[in-house]
Amino acid sequence: MSNLVAIVGRPNVGKSTIFNRLTQTRHAIISEEAGTTRDRQYGYCEWNGREFSVVDTGGWVVNSEDVFEEEINRQVSVAIEEADVILFVVDVVSGITDLDQFVAKILRKSGKKVVVVANKVDNYSLQYQAAEFYGLGLGDPYILSAVSGLGSGDLLDHIVPMLKPENVERLDDLPRFAIVGRPNAGKSSIINAFIGEDRHIVTDVAGTTRDSIYVRYNKFGHDFYFIDTAGIRKKSKVSEDVEYYSVMRAIRAIENADVCVLMVDATRGIESQDLNIFSIIQKNRKGLVVCVNKWDLVPSKTAKDIKAFENAIRERLAPFTDFPIVFASALTKQRIYKVIEVALSVYENKKRRIPTSQLNDFMLPLIENFPPPAIKGKYVKIKFVSQVPETQVPTFILYANLPQYIKAPYLRFLENKLRENWEFSGTPMLIFPRQK
Repeated sequence: MSNLVAIVGRPNVGKSTIFNRLTQTRHAIISEEAGTTRDRQYGYCEWNGREFSVVDTGGWVVNSEDVFEEEINRQVSVAIEEADVILFVVDVVSGITDLDQFVAKILRKSGKKVVVVANKVDNYSLQYQAAEFYGLGLGDPYILSAVSGLGSGDLLDHIVPMLKPENVERLDDLPRFAIVGRPNAGKSSIINAFIGEDRHIVTDVAGTTRDSIYVRYNKFGHDFYFIDTAGIRKKSKVSEDVEYYSVMRAIRAIENADVCVLMVDATRGIESQDLNIFSIIQKNRKGLVVCVNKWDLVPSKTAKDIKAFENAIRERLAPFTDFPIVFASALTKQRIYKVIEVALSVYENKKRRIPTSQLNDFMLPLIENFPPPAIKGKYVKIKFVSQVPETQVPTFILYANLPQYIKAPYLRFLENKLRENWEFSGTPMLIFPRQK
């Protein structure tokens, strides 16, 4: 399971800037105004071959100063409980404040791995002021300028050895299917329908499921685990810390699943939050089945309507469009077992291995007829294609004389041809050009 690094600290110390620096994105909005980060940003950082998740904890500013410490206490408690490493961000310009002391006290008691990050060291003369943060009793402070990147490499070098080994805990080594989606899409209802009992609390209140629950399914010759996750709702609406905690758990469930069943509400269609969940599934390279639930509530169900609905979903999730869509109803149990069959076939597709001879018999004539475009008068010659064994998703290597000139559009063309010839529906695919 992926390691999780949480960024904590009082307002205006540069947590979002550090998040953007570590994840190499600009997803977190940065402003001088305290309280800009109300939602919780989630992203990935890769350093020296290790990848880990980063969460930016914001939204600490409230109108009343009386509950300020209480708010910080709750937020930090959630981060402490779930994170593997905590980056405690302080401001080298303003020095140690009462709020810093307050957070440090909680972190010292936690026993978690904490790194003090003295931010805003925007010139070398400021680095000597960082010595003050030894007073927090949390070890050596690491100086950083999140704006310019000064010290970010040293900080990452320090974080990576603190991470847990990347081993995926397996339950009886059975397939794992995560049921994910927005709150109220019917995730717990469909699992209850599958296992034929009201095993889970099912209510109309969004966010009833707080934790990820593993449910073993051993019927009709099938044996696997369902992971029922808390609904992932739009982050700006996540007001309760318990729900924030459950969102982190749901993201971890996606990371630890083989195939994700993305539940979409038929009465609402694909919404922006569905796209966010889809992007998490894509980032983690998981198999995908889209289950359109509550199909019994849709008045018109002609073949034309179904086709239009399918096209709308594939259009919103493009460029990845090769995934199965099942129209079902957890309430009436319409086509729910089709979801299981399709998820199992996607799981098999993820493990599909094509013999090297078959692969080259198909690919080499295709490449000869449609070669990569010449760049700067140089022609790319692909001599051999092979599939890498024992990978998370089907991965192919193209051995070429000038691999650097094979661009993404051509790789997409080859991927589409592979998908046309072999069954890879629902699974991501990787193609890498290499020097022959």
